Amino acid sequence: MSDLTQQKCEACRADAPRVTLDESKELLKQIPEWEIMPQDSIDRLTRIFKFDDYLEAVSFSNKVAELAEEEDHHPSILLEWGQVEVNWWTHKIGGLHKNDFISAAKTDVIFNT
Repeated sequence: MSDLTQQKCEACRADAPRVTLDESKELLKQIPEWEIMPQDSIDRLTRIFKFDDYLEAVSFSNKVAELAEEEDHHPSILLEWGQVEVNWWTHKIGGLHKNDFISAAKTDVIFNT
């Protein structure tokens, strides 16, 4: 399996396949700090990132927003003092697509740089 951070999100259609359970398990190995969490009956990739203050959290949120625009794939971002929760899922299919794992991996890169 190639490195998720080196891949680009593809345009997703309403009939695009969701990742299977086996595919999810393999892809999660590349993003071990993320969890698959159902919300409103839709699986989402979720991670909470911790920061020392609000402005660091804001800066990170803005960088994730820039990534979302570059990939044309947009997460839910909950910004709070000292933390940011990011949720990736594919709206058109109501679940997880490989794009979500690519975006989560790239979000990790933003956090770690």
